[in-house]
Amino acid sequence: MARVPTALLAGLTLVVGFAVAQATGVRALGGAVLLAGVAWCVVRARSAGWWRLSIVVLAGAGCFVASHLLAPHLGAWPSVVLVALVLAGVTYAVVDRRPVRALNATV
Repeated sequence: MARVPTALLAGLTLVVGFAVAQATGVRALGGAVLLAGVAWCVVRARSAGWWRLSIVVLAGAGCFVASHLLAPHLGAWPSVVLVALVLAGVTYAVVDRRPVRALNATV
């Protein structure tokens, strides 16, 4: 599982959480899936530093809210998929991407 990017897990957390809530009719169960996914991502990426993880968690909360605001206009599933892609992108940029090292002029 170490080869799976945290960005993929973060995006899937939103999708799976919504799917569970919709399939069971129990929104709290979907919320539990979301919280478990957040915890899993934080544990996996703890070496990234607390401030980077804070950015990702806040982005996830913002995406969660955005999905609810977009749903009346796009539909439930399209809005969830869209915000999941946004969260995955943010997570990749903040946590998963390898830093680019500047070329040393005195090679």
